Amino acid sequence: MKLFSTLAIMEASVSPYMSHALLNDGLVEARAYQLEAVDEALSGSMLLVMPTAAGKTAVIWMAVAKKLEEEGGRVMMIAPTVGLVDQHLREMRRIVSLEQEAISITGQISPSKRVGLWESSRLIIATPKVVVNDVNKGVLKLSLFSLLVVDEAHHCTGEHAMALVCDSFIADSRAPHIIGVTASPGHRPESVREICSRTGATRIHIRNSEEEMLKGYLSELEVREISVRVPDEMIELAQPFVIWQRGIVDRQRRMGRYVLPGMINFAGLSNAMDRAKSAIGRGEVSGYQSVSQIAIGMRLHHLINCLMSQGVSASREYLERLENDEDSSKKSVRDFLRDPRVRDLREKLDGMEEIHSKIGAVRRMIRERIRRDPESRVIVFANFRDTIASLHDSLDGLENVKAVRFVGQSSRGGREGLSPKNQVARLDEFRRGDANVLLATSIGEEGLDIPSADLVIFYEPVSSEIRTIQRRGRTGRRRLGEVIVLIAEGTRDEGAKASALRREENMQRAVHRVRRGLPRTHHSDLSNLDGFGVAIEDRIIDADDFVTSEREKRRTPILEIDGTVTDIDAPAANKLPSESIRPRGQYGLEEF
Repeated sequence: MKLFSTLAIMEASVSPYMSHALLNDGLVEARAYQLEAVDEALSGSMLLVMPTAAGKTAVIWMAVAKKLEEEGGRVMMIAPTVGLVDQHLREMRRIVSLEQEAISITGQISPSKRVGLWESSRLIIATPKVVVNDVNKGVLKLSLFSLLVVDEAHHCTGEHAMALVCDSFIADSRAPHIIGVTASPGHRPESVREICSRTGATRIHIRNSEEEMLKGYLSELEVREISVRVPDEMIELAQPFVIWQRGIVDRQRRMGRYVLPGMINFAGLSNAMDRAKSAIGRGEVSGYQSVSQIAIGMRLHHLINCLMSQGVSASREYLERLENDEDSSKKSVRDFLRDPRVRDLREKLDGMEEIHSKIGAVRRMIRERIRRDPESRVIVFANFRDTIASLHDSLDGLENVKAVRFVGQSSRGGREGLSPKNQVARLDEFRRGDANVLLATSIGEEGLDIPSADLVIFYEPVSSEIRTIQRRGRTGRRRLGEVIVLIAEGTRDEGAKASALRREENMQRAVHRVRRGLPRTHHSDLSNLDGFGVAIEDRIIDADDFVTSEREKRRTPILEIDGTVTDIDAPAANKLPSESIRPRGQYGLEEF
């Protein structure tokens, strides 16, 4: 490969792209920070934490190409939803050049037909539950694969199928190599630590959108918060339940069970429940009554939130779910639903149209956006399917607006779900422009790459920093994106917004804290980029030279030079004793 100067790279008129034996030419843009991630990922199991729209999938493509280049190399990639598996499959087939075409394996394929598929391709993309089921049946041997790629790796905790796949892969493989990828590993160090443990990660590669290397590649994202006034009718409906909950909490305060100051919130109720259970453990009979009353307080808290922050549809869906869920046989649930106040509310909701101010606000914003730019794509996220249905009805008849629903598979609350095939069809419809508004529940939050979506509306803020980051990442991927968060005044929306912001700020600290404690093995910088080149106009240079030149170009200049003259031969007057010097690599007491 030819080498040439940094100046030549800087003066190139077209974007450089990656060159590799298994990558189709001209499709993967060359970015130094992605190559740095590939270099480290190929040195061993790793967790990659990178902002949404920074090109995590490009890192995956290059790492996969490198592993497939090895003799006998086979790769499996898992993703949490069928829609995401389908998206990865289409992109892999477009980017990676193989004699055997990449295939996907999901629950849509019957178990009998899956038996021969696992060995039919060197590159397989699958949903984790299918992998777990076939491993347990002895149909699939994970030791056949040399690399496991885990997309949306923040799910690798507890008994989630993605974590179980990693457990089996590590147990079955002689030299397990896993690359976990996520934009949002969570704000708690213990959660990040578990993700690393389950994926076998010995290192974390984390990048920040403020880094000099990433600047210029990420589209701008404007986030606006819009407060909406809760209608008087909704406040009136919620008032009996506010009084009921307040009475429960006042009694628990007097008993020393509810101890958190300020407004009643779920954290306070959860803490009170723990204290009541502890009281039962100490033999206090009153603890049983407290547990029952606090459970009612939790149901009331959710119902009040639905009425004040969501609207008629979401409140109706919540009460129907209480009646039809598996817990509906419990006496406490039956008693709650039989209460005159709850029965009266259900009767009123059954005959009501949606009146919450948020519905009108969403309608106005979408109408204005499409009127101003008919090519716009809008995604609206809401927690409840009934809210999605109400939004769909409210948009019906708007000029040039074609909205589609995107929900999960299960059918509940009288609302039918979407099969995986229909989910993929809805996404394709939105991508093609046959529909320009996607109304999605949480299933649409993760990983979906919809380049033309330039507006995302949160019907409500969510307190989870993971879900907030994932939702926000659905826009601003190719051009200026806008995020609008609707906040109902004087409701739990205000607390959820502050909670998500606080947790997002803590996430970076948590990841760095865990990263320092990992037993990273020695790795020679850029040593794993053999075989990768960067094509710039009519020339190709080595990938490591490209990264080195980009580092030099983006290096922070030294503005001043200290011209102080020192006498290096002068004896050191106050030489520190060697026993007081901190050992190399020790960062704190925990390193002793």
